[in-house]
Amino acid sequence: MADLSAVLADLTAEYDELDTVVATLAESEWARATPSAGWTIAHQIAHLAWTDDVAALAVTDPAEFQREVQKALSDVGGFVDRAAAERATQPPAELLASWRSGRVALVTALAAVPDATKLAWFGPPMSAASMATARLMETWAHGQDVADALGVTRTPTARLRHVAHIGARTRDFAYLLNDRPVPAEQFRVELSAPDGELWTWGPADATQRVTGPALDFCWLVTQRRHRSDLALRAEGAEAGEWLGIAQAFAGSPGTGRAPAPAS
Repeated sequence: MADLSAVLADLTAEYDELDTVVATLAESEWARATPSAGWTIAHQIAHLAWTDDVAALAVTDPAEFQREVQKALSDVGGFVDRAAAERATQPPAELLASWRSGRVALVTALAAVPDATKLAWFGPPMSAASMATARLMETWAHGQDVADALGVTRTPTARLRHVAHIGARTRDFAYLLNDRPVPAEQFRVELSAPDGELWTWGPADATQRVTGPALDFCWLVTQRRHRSDLALRAEGAEAGEWLGIAQAFAGSPGTGRAPAPAS
């Protein structure tokens, strides 16, 4: 079981890293387009702020959170974009301040959740540590969109392990989401961490295997890079199929990214 305090410390560090990227942007830069179609930098931060606030509601006010769920069910295909668009209209200074206060409130609320408590969410209920891990994954992924929009190269950290863990554990979800039968055999995932350590998931003797850099795997499962641009290797037809549909985030199948232009 994940150590909640350690996950929250990593989540806070992920928040802070993205904050340093956007904190000094000129107001006009917040309108810069990101690789997510139709989303500016303001949309990216607005989405994170909204989701952090809703996650805090799930912890502190379950009844109000269920009202948010009902709103989402009335517009399944558009509620995420709508929420981001609404908040993105705020002046950048106000948006930044609301994201900062909201994420502190979420971390504080999660830290107080009793052990073994399951929190309601838009999908299956989850533990506080799982919710914190999911928030870290989303912050990292949307932070990548912001970095790409600004031409910023981020230094990978050990926090990628949280993202990779979700990516490995959502294999079955990706198959179901794409209306494909879930493979009976578990896969082996072996990833080279930023510090050279080997991170692994699945049985060591599995015939279906995925290997490569952890950063590339995280880019793949968050659909921030096209598979052809990544140094990931699949052994076995089913493992190869998975790399074409892998998705660590909730929602309908993502469209992913186009391959990088040939240099």
